[in-house]
Amino acid sequence: MKRSLDALRGKARDFLIYGIGRPLILKFEKLITDYSLIANSTFVDPSQFDWVAELEPKWMTIRQELDQILKYRDIIPNFHDLSPDQAEYVSTDNLWKTYGLYAYGIKVKQNCEKCPETTRMIEKIPGMKTAFFSILLPGKHIPKHRGPYKGVIRYHLGLIVPEPKENCRIRVGNDIRYWEEGKTMMFDDSFPHEVWNETDGMRVVLFLDIVRPLRFPVSWINQLFIQLIAWSPFVQDAMANQKKWEKRLDKVFVRQ
Repeated sequence: MKRSLDALRGKARDFLIYGIGRPLILKFEKLITDYSLIANSTFVDPSQFDWVAELEPKWMTIRQELDQILKYRDIIPNFHDLSPDQAEYVSTDNLWKTYGLYAYGIKVKQNCEKCPETTRMIEKIPGMKTAFFSILLPGKHIPKHRGPYKGVIRYHLGLIVPEPKENCRIRVGNDIRYWEEGKTMMFDDSFPHEVWNETDGMRVVLFLDIVRPLRFPVSWINQLFIQLIAWSPFVQDAMANQKKWEKRLDKVFVRQ
């Protein structure tokens, strides 16, 4: 009986995400392109966002808190541990680790408490919805994929970037860029993109999703869609997985 109920819940969940949610989002994304206040381009000019100039100079403060977290790198969850919905086509190995702070506006309180200065800074950013440290270990390749929703813009702040930079890169559409420590990279992850770390070092960025600037009334509808995504099984299941990992991390932090 339990297996039957679990199977039924699984089918209902998949129908909500893939049968209703995904097609609806793809239709709405056409409006987003038409009403966007920034260009529909692969990479985005950071100077269009005033807060970038305030955040970048403080990158070493963020880096210092990251260094404390990285002492426990081996027990930081892998991407697929938290978000199995995307794992099949994004990452199934143990080479992409994530230390979450926010997910679609939902705060990961215990993790944020361990990074108080970083949390204080990102909470000042208008439209910040998702935040985490994205940790790519040597040899990691994230295959071509697209993000779940065009209503946000992806932000990366380089914190640890190995050399040579040509071997640690991202391709968005047909455009290739390289990270730099203390520097911003912004892009539209609804374009197909792919990532490589072909170095012997670890690459870490502060990874944010920021609400895309849009004209009214699509700006209001976009906020509603983001809230619906936050309530969806796609995010709620990931947050449930996050809570399990929080307990494991807390046990290790307490022992130190």
